[in-house]
Parts: sequence; structure tokens; C-alpha cells
Amino acid sequence: MADVILVLNAGSSSIKFSAFDAGSDAHPLLLRGRIEGLYTAPCFVAEDTHGAEIGAHAWEAGVELGHAGAIAYLIDFFRSHRAEHTLVAVGHRVVHGGVDFSQAVRITPEVVAALAKLTPLAPLHQPHNLKPIEIIAHLRPDLPQVACFDTAFHRVQPEVAQAFALPASITGRGVRRYGFHGLSYEYIASVLAQFDPKAASGRTVVAHLGNGSSMCATVGGRSVASTMGFTALDGLPMGTRCGNLDPGVILYLIDELGMDARAIEDLVYRQSGLLGVSGLSSDMRALLASDDERARFAVDLFTYRIGRELGSLVAAARGIDALVFTAGIGEHAPAIRERVCREADWLGIELDPAANETGGPRISTTTSKVAVWVIPTNEETILARHTLSATTR
Repeated sequence: MADVILVLNAGSSSIKFSAFDAGSDAHPLLLRGRIEGLYTAPCFVAEDTHGAEIGAHAWEAGVELGHAGAIAYLIDFFRSHRAEHTLVAVGHRVVHGGVDFSQAVRITPEVVAALAKLTPLAPLHQPHNLKPIEIIAHLRPDLPQVACFDTAFHRVQPEVAQAFALPASITGRGVRRYGFHGLSYEYIASVLAQFDPKAASGRTVVAHLGNGSSMCATVGGRSVASTMGFTALDGLPMGTRCGNLDPGVILYLIDELGMDARAIEDLVYRQSGLLGVSGLSSDMRALLASDDERARFAVDLFTYRIGRELGSLVAAARGIDALVFTAGIGEHAPAIRERVCREADWLGIELDPAANETGGPRISTTTSKVAVWVIPTNEETILARHTLSATTR
């Protein structure tokens, strides 16, 4: 029998899960999987650490399994098919912790109520993150649960880095720069010394590039500035999100186009970014493979904004020792890494083309003034660590 920590990352139509050995000091991964199409054509798959399928199930098209059905099926899967695994705790990725939650916390009804009040700060993420918590509390009230926050890593930033130039009557309500993707940045900070001790203790910019993209400057492994702010809309253009936008544009959309809040929300979250600019796809792979001029421009805009934000983050950190690429695009798109590094040659970055094509981990030359790395992120491991810590302290 093995005591197992279950880690969940719930979205609007899918739940990703991973199981870790709670009894081993290294807390190795035991299995991972996903349940997708929760409200359309649900399907479940679980894989071992080598990617071999160890469980699968598909429901008929049109079945609305929902989050409740998915969680019930997942718990039953462990009880019926993985009897050697005893669930001892569940860790949840929760996008927003607000001002009050600066570290992982064991979940109580009071914590859930406080997190629900943060929904206006992350309307497309927070409700889906909280659903499995409430479902498990009903199905297995004996099972400890822990919330781990994407914002927590950035709470150590200087106050000036978190502030907006707005009246105190507004900022006092929690309107500030929070930053996101903190679990990913925390993982990179935790392993960077294995690759580059100088960067780990020095100044590093991490580029988390995926369907959701952001960048973060760290000094000694602590966040000092990030591109995302009050919401996960800010900063870089993303798959369907607009990134940095002059607030005057929002006023224009209201006054001149008659758009209301929900229409603007749909525009900036779901119709913009790479998809909106290209008119073709939100998938960087499709854009890089396309000969369409709009696809080329979307890629140009993406890399240009990375370059602009890189300069800003280097200024915030007062220098740079290393640049780290991570997440889907960062780990798997050498063409994007090449363009970013070429456009940042003013920093003294020298790319090793052969190393970049093979994915590194080091993709800069030995003479480069700034070391450049490709390091796969692993948010699930951080979730498991926090969950174990919060349930044993």
C-alpha cells in the first residue's frame, strides 16, 4: 500500500490529475491523466510515468459528466482500480489567492468562502478551480484538501512593483498587480541551481510561454517583477488573450461600439491574442507552419512583445545573468527561442543554434554574457510538495 497525494488542475471543461507517493522523501510521480470534454464528449485516460495507458474510459457524445461526475469517477478509479494507492490528501491549483493567501493553505469552509469572493479577480478560472474542492468535501469529507496559489510566489515583490497609480479608495479594495504562473516560476527557481548556480543566486528572467504566457524576473530565486498584473490578461499576447492593452481602448469599445462588460470580456479573453491577430489559430505550431501573412504578423507581434517585456524585467532586476524558457512554446518551439534571443543580442546573448534545435538544456554559447536555458516546468511537483507540507505542519 502507498499513501498518495492527488493533485488536481481543474478548468472549465477538463481536469488534469497527478498522483505522487506521499511516503517517499522524493515524492515520486506515480501516475497522471486527464478527464476532458466534461460537458460534451467526456473521456478519461490515466498513464504511468512512462506514458503507458493504465486506465481509459469514454462516455457517449452529448453526455454531460460535469465536474461532479468527473471527480466521482476519479475517486472510484483509485478505489476500484488502484487499490494499492490510498488517497491521503488532495492538492488544488487555485489561480487567485488575493492579498491574504501568500502560501498554500489547508482548506476549510472559511477558506473556500474567502476564495469564492476573489472570483471577480479571475472570473474564468476561480470558479472552476473551486468546484472540485466543494465536490470532494461532499464525497470525502475525511480527505484533507490544500489550495496552492498561482499568485503566491509574487507576493514577495516590492510594494512599488505591485502598485497601480490609482486612488487609495480603489487600491484598498485589492486592485493591484498580483502576477500569475507562480507555481511554474517557483518550480524553475527550485531547480535552477542544478543547471546554473550563478543564475539561481543572481538575476534571472523566466519566460513561461504557452497558451497563457507571462514572464517573471527573479533575484536570488524571489520574484521582483512580472508581466501579468491584476488579472491573467496583462502582459504578453497569448493564445486568445490580448495581453497589455491601453485602458482607453476599453472606453472606446464602450462608447463607440456599444459593447458591454460581458462582450468585452469575451473579446479580450477568447477572441484576441494570436487567434485574433492571425484570424487563423491560437496554436503557435499552426502559425509557424503557415504561409499566411497574418500568421507571420501574429508571430512577429508575440516575439516583439517578449523583447519589450524582457527589457523591462532586466531593468527591474537591475541586470540579468540568465534567461530561461519554459512551458509549451518555450520548451518546444526553437524558432521562437531563436527569434527572442536574436532580438535580445543587445544584452550580450549569443545563441548556439545546434543546441537550440535539440532543446538544450543550455542553448547559449559558452562565451555568451547571458546564459540561456530550456527547463521544462513541473507545477504538479510543487503542488504535491505544498500539499504534503500543509497537511503535516
